This record gives sequence, structure tokens and C-alpha cells, in this order.
Amino acid sequence: MSEIKIVNESRRRFLQAGAGLTLAIYLPGGYAAPVEATPGKAGSAAPATVIEFEPNAFVRIGEDNTVTVIAKHLEMGQGTYTGLATLVAEELDAAWPQIKVEGAPANARRYNNLLWGPMQGTGGSTAMANSFEQMRRAGAAARFMLVAAAAAEWSVPAKEITVKNGIVSHAASNRKASFGELSAKAAMQAAPQPEDITLKEPKDFVYIGKQSPRQDSKPKINGSAQFTSDVKLPGMLTALVARAPRFGATVKSFDASGAKAIVGVHDVVAIPNGVAVLAKDFWTAKQGRDALKIEWDESKAFKLNSSDMLAHYKTLARSPGAVARKAGDAEKTLGRAAKRLEAAFEFPYLAHAAMEPMDCVVKLTGDQCEIWNGEQSQTSDQMNVGKLLGIPPENVKINMLYAGGSFGRRANPHSDYVLEAVQIAKAIKGRVPVKMIWTREDDLRAGQYRPMFYHTLRAGLDASGNLVAWQHRLVGQSIIAGTAFEGGMMKDGIDITSVEGAANLPYAVPNLLVDLHTPKYPVPVQWWRSVGSTHTAFSTEVFIDEVAHAAGKDPLELRRSLLKKHPRHLAVLELAANKAGWGKPLAAKDGVRRGRGIAVHESFGTVVAQIAEVSVKADGSFKVDRVVCTVDCGIAINPSIVRAQMEGGIGFGLSAALYSAVTLKEGQVEQSNFHDYPLLRMSEMPQVEVHIIPSSANPSGVGEPGVPPIAPAVANALFAATGKRLRNLPLQAKDLV
Repeated sequence: MSEIKIVNESRRRFLQAGAGLTLAIYLPGGYAAPVEATPGKAGSAAPATVIEFEPNAFVRIGEDNTVTVIAKHLEMGQGTYTGLATLVAEELDAAWPQIKVEGAPANARRYNNLLWGPMQGTGGSTAMANSFEQMRRAGAAARFMLVAAAAAEWSVPAKEITVKNGIVSHAASNRKASFGELSAKAAMQAAPQPEDITLKEPKDFVYIGKQSPRQDSKPKINGSAQFTSDVKLPGMLTALVARAPRFGATVKSFDASGAKAIVGVHDVVAIPNGVAVLAKDFWTAKQGRDALKIEWDESKAFKLNSSDMLAHYKTLARSPGAVARKAGDAEKTLGRAAKRLEAAFEFPYLAHAAMEPMDCVVKLTGDQCEIWNGEQSQTSDQMNVGKLLGIPPENVKINMLYAGGSFGRRANPHSDYVLEAVQIAKAIKGRVPVKMIWTREDDLRAGQYRPMFYHTLRAGLDASGNLVAWQHRLVGQSIIAGTAFEGGMMKDGIDITSVEGAANLPYAVPNLLVDLHTPKYPVPVQWWRSVGSTHTAFSTEVFIDEVAHAAGKDPLELRRSLLKKHPRHLAVLELAANKAGWGKPLAAKDGVRRGRGIAVHESFGTVVAQIAEVSVKADGSFKVDRVVCTVDCGIAINPSIVRAQMEGGIGFGLSAALYSAVTLKEGQVEQSNFHDYPLLRMSEMPQVEVHIIPSSANPSGVGEPGVPPIAPAVANALFAATGKRLRNLPLQAKDLV
């Protein structure tokens, strides 16, 4: 691994108690000295100076013995704050109760995602993977300076000093001190050089691999957690936007008289996406929006049905696409195969449907813009907002709050909802701060969607039943095309997110071809939890089951034989099979058919296997009874969070597998809320067992990899129970009759 250095840009921080004033001096060599603050009023006594020791951009230690971890990644329920705090606490040897976490400001130079280059943001299940060494080094650097301070204070060798559970000790002299007691003197120590820091061996871990309590649980329970809806600024107005019912339509004219007649409505302004109503609160703004009379220009509006688009996709799938992967000669081998199989798979648009729909608070002051929201893509948003306002990106200050879910929605490459909020504030010339809120209906009908896709697969078996050819063709919109990510994530016209999970198929097939068609439609698309793997895992894992059945082989055994060069895949499969009792008959139920299905998939560096058990009634209705999930994610920083993410991913994936679909009728989204875009209910959640493969490897992601295997595992279980193949999502009970 290349050496990771911590930028000690803000080495010292001194806060004047009461006044809340931050004072800092930067001197050559990284040293700083305390600064006496000027009293706020002539003749008054100066308050005591409180010194906070800030050895690097990620750790701050106060005289009150609090250790604040600065988290560069958004906490949206996935456990990021806890994971990052664990890494710091481990190498700092802090006591867990003294740790607290706050979100980092937008500053890509200090807080960039190391796996993304010069960008700050949260996504792709990268938070722990890119922070594992960096945050540990941040904790170790702080520990080094605390030890140096104690050694200087006690006139003893630093090597004789130990740190445990937040206490710095020297056994020979029986001296002890807390971090807070040493913070002022630690602030005067030189920062360590990279060679001064030795990170712990896994055998010595105290927190990593253990189940420390989550950092975000208490504030979410007691109400102190700050979400966008909690932000209240003086004079702030709440805004709702009336958007066109069809993509591509624009405002032709509007009558705001009805809205302005409502008490509490302050402004009605046009913005590029529609008409915004600003009022004293949400309900008043909604009433004002409902009272608007808008004439839409639909001359350039999109007016196709989902069925029209699917028909086009099927036509495209009849001809070769851009080649994403090629090995051997799949076409020729298929032509002479002893047995050939073909299948087609359909996937609808999907909404993110996060519990907290899009919202954002904006304050404009001169050439400065300040934003408060559950911020997932700081650098993109700074750049896009700066461009809109004609100001430098660094003049866009972003305060990262908690987010109530996201699943990728808040990392929009075009900064759609953020720009919308800024446009509203700009339209009223920044007179007051603006809190823009989307309703659930807004989110479903005018949001961003997981692309609709259509897949065709063909396989060839030789006379002995061996898989000798595999051809996979995909048709669907590109998420990356036309965004700032196009240069790094598209090659020869192929969006890597469209074919991930297909182009890197792990099964050993000598002749393999994966190609892609990328039609262009104005329906806005974006990454959705586990991105391309949401559809590729389903088609590949269902089809490999079909291959096993055609070859007369057990689905687990076929996978084993084709994954000999993938020990991580084999390990999760073996563990899942063992824990689920693969091969043992399921207990019979009167008039109910039972079945088990298996799937394995790698995404974001993590390999997950799942075995689902289902019960199917005579009318085709079915229930997922049990899911055994095994995961290899490298070292599990906090096993309870890993399990929670697998369980959450299974529930999220089951919603899409069983219910969710966004459909278009004459260009309009037909769904509007959870009554017609249903999610899995708690009563429908199966019994879930999660087993983690022990590992000392660096961590990979867990936020998304639990999603892809569940739908194919369920579909394969339904086949085992009924003998019927379901290839389209969501799965339909009527197809099992």
C-alpha cells in the first residue's frame, strides 16, 4: 500500500470560552503558540482560555477530555461515524465514552476520498476502505504527541509510557494523566514523521473487530441529531417547487394570485425546474403550491410509455453492442454446443425512496453561499453551485448534517436538488435563508432513478454438460454519460456501472462475450444502492442456476467447480451452505411447497453469498422465510454494523425483488407514494442470519453488497419449490400458478 500522509494543515486550535471565537496561528515547522483573546468589552475580565489540541485534520482533543473525530463521510444510517471513530480510538487508545464525532466541512484538499482522487464524497461503499489506514494514523499521531507531552512533563523516556483506555501512564513513577490534562502541552509538541508511527497488529486490537456502541444512536434517540429539517435560521422561509409532470416540459405561464392570497406565503418565483412557493412553514408552502395555476410547455416533453421503451430495448438487443469483455469465441462455440440455453430479463426503473426525501437549506451573503444538508458529494456540489452563482467553489461552505437514508440519491452528479435550492435563494436575491423541501410525491415523480434494463443471456454446454460459452447482452441508460465522471468511468462508450457484475463475471468460462447498448432517454437516472449489480447479479445468478439444471448438476456444486480460482467466493459459499443446511430437505407444510435458492456476488470489493428459503401456496403467493447470509468484507471494523448492513441490504433488496417498480405512462411517472410504490413491511422481513468470514485483510465496503444476491437467491428458491423460472423483477406470484 502506498504511504498515506496526514495533512497537518490545522495543527492548533484555541477557543475562547463563552465568546466561541476560534483563534489560530500558523508558524514555520508546524508550531503554534497560545494567543490571548481580546476581551469582548472594555474593562471586563477576560474569560479563561480553553485550549483544544488538534494534531491533524481528523482529531481534536479538548481540556474537558473529549476526543472529537472529524468524519469526512456522511452518516446516513450505515454506521460511518461509528466506524471512523473506531479507527481513531483504536490507535489513540482512547476510552470509547470520551469519543464524539462531527461532520467535516467541505474541503477536498483535506478530506478527499482517497479512492476517488481529489474529491470529497461518500459512496460506492468506500468510507471504511479509503479511511482504514488514514484514520488509524490520525489517532496514532495524536497518541504520539500526548506521550511526548507526558514524557517532557514527567522527565521520563517516552518508551516507558503507556496509554490505555484514555489514560497516559508511567508505571515506574506511578504518574497518570488524562488526555485533557495533557492537551495544552501536547499542542506544543512536534508532529510525528511517518516513520515515527507504528500501527497496531490485528492481535492487539481493542476496538476494531469488536461491537462498540454506535455513535449516532444516542443523538437520534434523544433528538439532538441534526437533520436538514432541524435547521432554523433567522427569517428563514420554506420552499416547495411545482415541477412539470413530464420530463423536458417547461413553464409557459403561471398565475400566482391564488398562492399569494394564502396568509403566510411570502414569495412565488420561477426557477428553471418550475415555480417555487416560499412561505412561513411547510404546510403553508404546500397550500400555496396547490393553489398555483401553471400552463406547461410540453412541446419538447417526453411522452413515451415504459412499454414503448422496453420494446425499443428488445429491438436493440437483437444486434451486437459495444464489447465490454471478450474471451475466446462465444458466438462460434454457441453455434456448435451440444446444448444451448437462452433467457431474457427485464428490470424496471426504481426510485431511491429514502425515508428523508430531498431537502436543503441555503443562505446567500454577498459572494458567499452557505449550505446545510445531508451532504453526500461535497466537491461536486461546491463546483456546481459555484458555477451557478459565478463564485469560486471555495466560497461555497457546506455543513454536513445527518441524512435519513440516501442510497446514492444525495450524490447526484448534477447537484439537482442542491442547485434547485440555490436557484430559489438567488431568485429572491438572498433576502432570507431558504429551506427547500421535497415531498414524497416529488421524490417519486421528479427524482432520479435506477435505470430500466433489459438483458439477454445465452449459454452453451458440451456433451459432458460443461459450460463452454456465455454471451450476455445488456441494454439500458448510462448513469455516467454527460457527467463529470464520464472521463474516468466510461471507456469506448461503455459505462462501467452498466456492466459491473457482468463484465467481471467470476465463473470460469473459456468463451465469453459481454456487450452493451446504451440508449438515450430524458428520464433522469442515477446510481442506486449497489448500482449495476442490482440487475447484473440477478440475471447472472439466475441464469447460472438454469445452466446447472440443464447440466443435471446441483447449483452449489456447479458454482464450486467454476470458482476454483476465486477462494473468497468459495469460502462464503461453503459457509452459507453449511449454515443453511444445503442439501437437507426443508420441513414440509400442508399444501405449501418449500424451496432453497443460492446466489453469490462480489461488489465493491466484498463477496456475499445468500441462501433463501421460501414457502409457496397453491395460488402462487409466497413468503421468504429465512435468509442465510455470509460475507467476506476483510476485517469487520464493527461486526454488529456489518450484520446490520447485510440485514438492511436484504430488506432493501427484497423491496425491489417483490414490489417496487417505477413505470411511465405517456411520459408521466405513475407512482406517487408508498401506497403504489410499496416497500417491504417489518412483518414480511424473513429471519436473517449473518455470518462474517474472519479476515485480517483491509476492509472493503458493506453498505451495498448485501443487496445484489437476495433477489436471485429468492428466484432460485422459487424455482426449487415450483419448477417455474421467474426472470423479471419484481417477482410476480401469478407467474408461479
